[in-house]
Amino acid sequence: MSTPRTVFIVDDQESILTTVASVLGDESYRVETFASAEALAIGLRESVPDLILLDIWLPGIDGLEALASLRQKHPRLPVILMSGHAGVDIAVKAMKIGASDFLEKPLNLDHLLDKIATHLPPVEGGKTAPSKAESAPTLGTGSFGAVTLSPSKQPQRTLKGNAVLNGVGLLSGRPTGIIITPAPLDSGIVFRTLDGVVIPAHITALENFEAMTGASARPFTANSTTLAKGGRHIRTVEHLLAALHMMGVTNALIKVEEEIPNVDGSAMDYCRIIAAAGIEDQKRPRIDIVVNKKIGVGAESVGEKHVYVEPFDGFEVVLRVDYPAPIGEQRFHFNAAKQSFVDEIAPARSFNTFENIDMAQQKGMVGSGYLNSHIIIHEGKVINTKLNYPDEFVRHKMLDLLGDLFLLGHNLRGRVVGNMTSHGLNQSLALKIHQELSQR
Repeated sequence: MSTPRTVFIVDDQESILTTVASVLGDESYRVETFASAEALAIGLRESVPDLILLDIWLPGIDGLEALASLRQKHPRLPVILMSGHAGVDIAVKAMKIGASDFLEKPLNLDHLLDKIATHLPPVEGGKTAPSKAESAPTLGTGSFGAVTLSPSKQPQRTLKGNAVLNGVGLLSGRPTGIIITPAPLDSGIVFRTLDGVVIPAHITALENFEAMTGASARPFTANSTTLAKGGRHIRTVEHLLAALHMMGVTNALIKVEEEIPNVDGSAMDYCRIIAAAGIEDQKRPRIDIVVNKKIGVGAESVGEKHVYVEPFDGFEVVLRVDYPAPIGEQRFHFNAAKQSFVDEIAPARSFNTFENIDMAQQKGMVGSGYLNSHIIIHEGKVINTKLNYPDEFVRHKMLDLLGDLFLLGHNLRGRVVGNMTSHGLNQSLALKIHQELSQR
């Protein structure tokens, strides 16, 4: 029988100490409680726990100061901060100092146990096996006709450390931020709001998914990609998903309030923070979707919007757009094994006309984030910036497509071909592939 894991709880509220200690004791943890950071420091001289639950608002030395001191002596010790009076700005600051995770009060005890299990290996014979509540939907391997799920030669991957980014919401125009943290094997990409709502980055979690797949189903229509669950929304996830997709990250937990920060309309900032955090191979292969037969949406004509995926040994995307001046007809061919996503796709920014942005703002549909994160076109000219590439527009459409296809929860092995694609069209293709997978 293995030795129980030890958890230190630091909080100045006796009710919190008593309740959490009782719950953790029932789950086979050994628990010690402390009412202040100073008391914790004394306790650490006697023994070092496997994990610390640390309140931010403490008398004397506060939780953030205590965390900074902890990191000097115990750089790898998991520390989960707790607070009833903190927003994403405090959470971001905590993660930068070195917090492993963040909990909002009042504590949801099931959520608390899930977080602890995420940061501690399971206890043999105990009750602390990792929860499945935060895992994205997955399917077993097998043949379903048009597509097959098959182990890849590539491993599953997660981040080595935390990645943090602040910015402005594209739709809200308000400051926002994300914290991307490592996740265990088979977790998938999962979003979690600061109040604990878990939303997988999966086609089934798309906003209005049920309406789009019911008896009166109609094609998806969207100007961006929004996930939803339990009345909560995570908006504009597509550029972040594209970066995770093409940088090979298969397992990650992303904490956010309700909108992903959109710094310049590209995916470069996400690539930067992921690279800075580091990417770690995990000891199990990822599962890929192998395309055996052509699957498509829309009429395949140069004058019609369409997108399809067909068999191919590898992964590549061929895309065409044709818009009024100054864009015109643009084509781009991207092969993931031969070209760099970071160099050739990630810097491509969103674009729109001045008239469309102005109208949307007047209707209250978008915030000021649009003005600083778009290539703006007016009277046939780009009016606010210099292009990163002459064909930046088609490259950005490819960026959106790569993000939307990652809603499948797996990497594709196939060739994707599209003409005048949109988020709605991308999502409709992802739905068709998902439905093929679901036919057992």
